[in-house]
Amino acid sequence: MKLVIGVVRPEKANDVLERLHRAEVRGLSMSRIQGHGGELDRVETYRGTTVQMGLSEKVRFEIAVSDAFLDRTIEALCEGARTGEVGDGKIFVLPLEKVVRVRTGETDHAAVTPLRHADL
Repeated sequence: MKLVIGVVRPEKANDVLERLHRAEVRGLSMSRIQGHGGELDRVETYRGTTVQMGLSEKVRFEIAVSDAFLDRTIEALCEGARTGEVGDGKIFVLPLEKVVRVRTGETDHAAVTPLRHADL
């Protein structure tokens, strides 16, 4: 099992959600964050004054998946978020030791994106 964290542009969040849905990736968290990376030197004009922007608005997706869903999750995030410009985002993949579904008590693989029989 893995925890996939995707940080993308806010205007691409709906495209990412659509791609994840098409890839049958279910169960995610989404939050608005601020950050900076490759677009650190971005300059904007505000009320006639040039201002160097320190932080950009981003959207963070957190998705716990079984190993069988890892590649399709990464692919969906990339396809939905890509503009080809600096600041498209990053994807981080971390090992996930344990998952518990609070409602049912299911653990680990039973508590993340369900596998279809074709994926077994």
